[in-house]
Amino acid sequence: MSGRLLSKEINPNTSKAVIGVFAPCDPRIDDQSRERCNNLVKHVADSLSGAIKFPDGSAAEVVYSDVLVDLEPQADVVAKQFLEAGVNILVCIPDTWSFPQLTTISLLSHFPKDIPINFTTGNSATRPGVVYTHATNGAIAQYGKLSHINIGSWPDKGQNPEMSDETKESLIDWCYGAATFQGLKGKRVIVFGHDSMGMETALPHVMETRNRFGIEITRLDMKLLADMLQKESYDKEELQKLKNWLFSHAKDRIEISEEKDEELLEKSLALYLIIRDLMKELGAVGGGFMSQLEWGSDDRGIQLPVADIMESLFNSTFDHNGEKEVIPFATEADVQGLLTQLFMTWLSGGNPPLFMDFRKVYGTEDAKQLAESQSYSAKEDDKWLEKGFVDGVNSGSASFNWATKPGASEKEVLSKISFPKAVDYFYYLGNSVHFVSPGEIKGVAARLSYSSLSGMFSMLWDEAETVELPEKIARQVYEGANPTWPHTFVVPKYASMVEYKQYAPANHFHMTWNLKPARLQYWMDFTNTLSLTPWQERPVFIEGEDRPLPLVYLLNGGENRTKIKLAGK
Repeated sequence: MSGRLLSKEINPNTSKAVIGVFAPCDPRIDDQSRERCNNLVKHVADSLSGAIKFPDGSAAEVVYSDVLVDLEPQADVVAKQFLEAGVNILVCIPDTWSFPQLTTISLLSHFPKDIPINFTTGNSATRPGVVYTHATNGAIAQYGKLSHINIGSWPDKGQNPEMSDETKESLIDWCYGAATFQGLKGKRVIVFGHDSMGMETALPHVMETRNRFGIEITRLDMKLLADMLQKESYDKEELQKLKNWLFSHAKDRIEISEEKDEELLEKSLALYLIIRDLMKELGAVGGGFMSQLEWGSDDRGIQLPVADIMESLFNSTFDHNGEKEVIPFATEADVQGLLTQLFMTWLSGGNPPLFMDFRKVYGTEDAKQLAESQSYSAKEDDKWLEKGFVDGVNSGSASFNWATKPGASEKEVLSKISFPKAVDYFYYLGNSVHFVSPGEIKGVAARLSYSSLSGMFSMLWDEAETVELPEKIARQVYEGANPTWPHTFVVPKYASMVEYKQYAPANHFHMTWNLKPARLQYWMDFTNTLSLTPWQERPVFIEGEDRPLPLVYLLNGGENRTKIKLAGK
């Protein structure tokens, strides 16, 4: 005998998140009830199909089995069906009572212990699937595995019951957390340069990131980029296309006062093409660029143009070739910032992230002084004046999309952006990106961190909203920081400004619009990431916003205590 040579044709869904939907059932139950179980499984699979989107526009594959898991033999059959289909996320739809150990628990033994499993059920007394859910979830929690339950609603009677909208929405949120967890395993990010400016909060914790998230960090030297710029290792026709595209939208807002300025602009645009092609070659889902100090602000070396436009393009939903996938990208080689953006972009289905300095925090008194300095009379809806705000500003990585509200066209977005010459440390080498974000953009502002004491990652987060300051006051704020950079004025929902100032884990923070807290919480459960919300005004559980606490946490003394215990295993 000889070994079998595998085909070089790889299934495109290999290593992606694949959701498997199944139902347990009692072998003694009548045929009509069994048919109803199968109809529910198909309904749930159809409801999920196409609903969980990845940043590249594709959707998580959803498969289902019409073999009802009555006993161990059926558990084995369904498990093998799922394994062959690449299933790495399990959705169990109990509509009848059955026997936990003989059904789902036997099925789980075929999969890794960290496989996400959700029990979604109606709250029915007729054929008590909800009783099965509690019995099975309780048994799983006792042996230390994480599982989530979704006690929802569908009709007690009828052969074709359908989930309520609320039940479906809760399940989709869970699936986003699970798909981000499983979908990013084996993926790669690329970081150019070493640890910028010695920022310990930005270090690439290579082994910990690999072990916890399954993500590989490829590190390349910036010398490669400098050499490729010098050798002009890029498509010159495409560079001209990119330049023409930018000029067609913003020529009157691109500052070019000397002949060399246009050459520097072209080099910064070429940098986007070079890095884009390198990232595509290596299959990277995110990136980072050190820049400071060696690249453009150390006069002992050869000065090279700033990378602001390049970084913004990666984080945007379009470029000169039209609509594109958001590739989260971090300035200053901030790997923990990159990971924050990466996770939140995937959890939101591909929404563009905003990379910001945690710059000046304007408390209530500071905001009042701003208003008084411009003789501004307060209005009822002035959230920035009532609570204060953060001036989020940084020279790179600001997605173009954040110049307008979500849903704006490419033309509308670029009409709000200017490209002044870079100032301060960068010796006028190239162009920055400048805009002021509009108000009323809601989402989550967050920051990933790491502790060598616990060996764990944590995520400090709060819901947040952008605010729009009166024009004169906004100008006073951004001119007091840097008038050539993007500015986004952010108000946290629950954190007081004193808390916000004191608890920031780094000098950068990140925001993604239309990201629901429950999705982030589910993902933190799967990755065993500590959830940090030390805000005294935030309740422990907010119904309709938060995911219910998994039972395994309650049985082991609380969420953080359980996660720390799991990390020590």
